[in-house]
Amino acid sequence: MEPLVETVIEDGRWEELDLPALATRAAEATLTALDIPAEGFTLVVMGCDDARIAELNGTFRQKGKPTNVLSWPSEERASEEPGEAPEPPEPGDPEDPESLGDIAIAYETCQREAAEQGKPVTDHVTHLLVHGMLHLLGYDHVEEADGDLMEATETRILAGLGVPDPY
Repeated sequence: MEPLVETVIEDGRWEELDLPALATRAAEATLTALDIPAEGFTLVVMGCDDARIAELNGTFRQKGKPTNVLSWPSEERASEEPGEAPEPPEPGDPEDPESLGDIAIAYETCQREAAEQGKPVTDHVTHLLVHGMLHLLGYDHVEEADGDLMEATETRILAGLGVPDPY
């Protein structure tokens, strides 16, 4: 059976934070909170540095500067109605799981933001991983109603993980 999260470490500093464990915990909690079974899905989380995420941000979003997290859903899953939760994806076979997509997260930006916000970096990284997971599942924050739904969903998932409300 494939693991839910495949973690690719491009910057060794992520090893100190145990990114694989943080990513798996965030992914499992997100799926559980949305009543989506973890079995039958897979995703990739890449732990990189600011230079790499700036390159990716430039390539995919035409914003050549670092950001904290980027996500690439394997398919469009957004709801048609603003403020409405997306339909959950259909799981694949445990031996051939459905890919939810990819997430990249930048070490320096996460460290800096956590310090600026006076919170543990693991809490901040967990929040960003949950945020990225929700994007993979069709949530977004383009429309205000969608942003409100996404924020409330993040807060609920994080509370279940013992992470204080980031907003």
